[in-house]
Amino acid sequence: MTRLTHLTLRNYLIALHDVAATAFAFVAAFYLRFEGGEQFVERLPLMLRILPYFLALSVVVCYLFNLTTTKWRFISLPDALNILRAATLLATALLVLDYILVAPNVHGTFFFGKVTIVLYWFLEITSLSALRFAYRYFRYTRVRLHARAEDASPTLLVGRTADAEVLLRGIESGAVKRIWPIGVLSPSLADRGQLIRNVPVLGNIDDVEDVAADFARRNKPIARAVMLPSAFEAEAHPETFLMRAKRLRLIVSRLPSLESGETPRLAPVAVEDLLLRPSSTIDYARLEALVNGKSVIVTGGGGSIGAEVCQRVVAFGAARLLIIENSEPALYAITEVLAAQHVEAEVDGRIADIRDRERILRLTAEFKPDLVFHAAALKHVPILERDWSEGVKTNIFGSVNVADAAFAAGAEAMVMISTDKAIEPVSMLGLTKRFAEMYCQALDHDLAQARKRMRLISVRFGNVLASNGSVVPKFKAQIEAGGPVTVTHPEMVRYFMTIREACDLVITAATHALGALRPSVSVYVLNMGQPVKIVDLAERMIRLSGLQPGEDIEIVFTGMRPGERLNEILFASEEPAVDIGLAGIMAAKPNEPPMQALKNWMGALRQAIEKDDPATIKAILKDAVPEFGSNAA
Repeated sequence: MTRLTHLTLRNYLIALHDVAATAFAFVAAFYLRFEGGEQFVERLPLMLRILPYFLALSVVVCYLFNLTTTKWRFISLPDALNILRAATLLATALLVLDYILVAPNVHGTFFFGKVTIVLYWFLEITSLSALRFAYRYFRYTRVRLHARAEDASPTLLVGRTADAEVLLRGIESGAVKRIWPIGVLSPSLADRGQLIRNVPVLGNIDDVEDVAADFARRNKPIARAVMLPSAFEAEAHPETFLMRAKRLRLIVSRLPSLESGETPRLAPVAVEDLLLRPSSTIDYARLEALVNGKSVIVTGGGGSIGAEVCQRVVAFGAARLLIIENSEPALYAITEVLAAQHVEAEVDGRIADIRDRERILRLTAEFKPDLVFHAAALKHVPILERDWSEGVKTNIFGSVNVADAAFAAGAEAMVMISTDKAIEPVSMLGLTKRFAEMYCQALDHDLAQARKRMRLISVRFGNVLASNGSVVPKFKAQIEAGGPVTVTHPEMVRYFMTIREACDLVITAATHALGALRPSVSVYVLNMGQPVKIVDLAERMIRLSGLQPGEDIEIVFTGMRPGERLNEILFASEEPAVDIGLAGIMAAKPNEPPMQALKNWMGALRQAIEKDDPATIKAILKDAVPEFGSNAA
C-alpha cells in the first residue's frame, strides 16, 4: 500500500471521484427505493446528516483496498475484485447502521431497508467501475490505433495463449511496438477456436503455411512471427516451424522468458533457444536479498561469464561494483554496457592481472568487498595443453591470489567459477581448476574450524551457449563462410546452458553457502539437464540456415584434440552428491587435502615453473590430484 506521504495530486483526484461515486450511489439508492415520494422526503434530512460521515468512511475503505492508488490505465481483475470488496464493506456498514444504530432509536423501523442496501451495493460497484473501465478501454483503443498508424507489421504469435497474453499486454501498454497481432498459432488443443484479448487462435503451429496463404489471398500478407516461450518446447517442434517461416520469408522473433519480471521485449531467434531444456526456477527475491546494497568484485568481468555476473549483481541491487580485467577492450566493453543501462550501482573498472598478487591484494583491500566472484581464468583446452605453466600461473596461483585477497579484505564470500572438466580431469584446464577448488576448500575448512563467517566456494558447470570460444559462434561463422563445419568426433557429447541461467544459479549457490547454518559443502554443481551431441548441434544449425547438411554444407570430423574426452561427467566416482534443496543445484563432497599439503605442492610448482619443467609440473599435479589422467604429450 502506498504511504499517505507519497500520495500525488492524481491520487487525490481519484479519491474525489470515489467520494462523488459513493454519494451518487447512496442518494440514488434512496431515490429509486422510495420513488422520490413522501417516504424519501421524510428520510432526506437524516440521510443528509449521515451522508458526510459515510463518505468519510468510504474514503478510508477505498484507500485500504488500493482504489485510490491504482493506475486506471492498467485496471484489471484484481482491481475489479477490490471494487467488489469495498462496495461490500460499505454496504455492510449501512446494514449495521440500519439494524443497530439508527432505525431502532429513530424510526422504530428500518431507515434504509434491505432493498435500499442491495440497490446501493449494485450502484456503488457500477459507479466506482464505470469511469475506470471506460478510461482503460480508451487507452487500450488508442494504443491499438497508434500501433496501426505506425505501420506495424501484421504478426502471428506462436505459442500457448497464456504466453500470448503477456505479449498482448505489452503491446497494449506500449512496451512492445511496431507489431500488430492478427492471430495465434497454439500447440494446445484447448486453445483452438478461442479468442485471447480479442485476437483469434487460428490453428496449431503446423498450420502456418495455410494461415499465411489465407491472409495473402485477402491481400493482408503476414510479415512477422513471434515465438513465445512455449513454442520452444520439444513437442512444439520449433526447428520445423523456423524452417517453414524461413521459406515463407517471415521475420521471426522470440519473447524471452519473463520469470525475472523484465519488461516484455522481442529478440532475434538464435540456435541457443533450441537447445534449452526447461530452465530452473530462480528465486530472484533470494538473490536480491544476498546482493542488495553490497559491494561486489568480479574478476574477469569482461569475459562472457564475468560480464553477465556484473549485469546480474547490479540488477539485484549491488551498491558498488569493481570489475577486474586484464583485457583493456573487454573492460571498456562491459563498463560501456553498464553505463548505457544507467545502473544505480557505483561501477569502477580496473586493469589488473590476477597473477599480480600485490596488485590484487591492494585493489581488494582498498575496495573492501562483501562478495567476490572469481571468473578470470584461462579456459581453452587445447591451448592449455600446449602451455601448461601458463594455466598453472593463472588458474592456480591467480585463484589463490584472489582467495587470499578476499579473505584479507574481510569479504563475506568468494565464489570461484569452476568447470565440469575439474571432475576426474583429463586436461590441464580441468586439473588446474580442480587444484584451485582444493585450495578454496582447504581455506574454507580452516575458516570453519576457526569459526569465521567467510565462505569460499566453487561452482562447476559445463559449456555456456554463445560464450567466447564456444562451438555455437564457431559453427555460425563456418556456415556463413560456406563450410565445412568441423566437429572433433561423431560421438562427442556436451552439456549446455545459457549464460543468464548459469550466473543466476552461481549467485543462488552463494546464498546457500551463506545460510544461517554453515553448510558442510563448498563445491556446487549446476544441473545441466540432458547432454547434447555436438554433431546433432551442427546439423541443426545448418538446417536452420536453410541448408542441408552433407549437401550444401559438409560436416568434417577432425579428431579429438589433446585434453578432450567424449563425455563430460557431473560427479566423480569418489565424490558423493549432496541434495541441498535448491532447484538446479547439487553439491559435491570431493576429497579435501590439508592446507599444508597444498602449500607444499604450490612451492614445488613455483620451482618447476621457474625451470620451465613440464614433466615436474605434471608429476606434482598428478600427486595432488591422483585421479588426473591427462593424455597430453
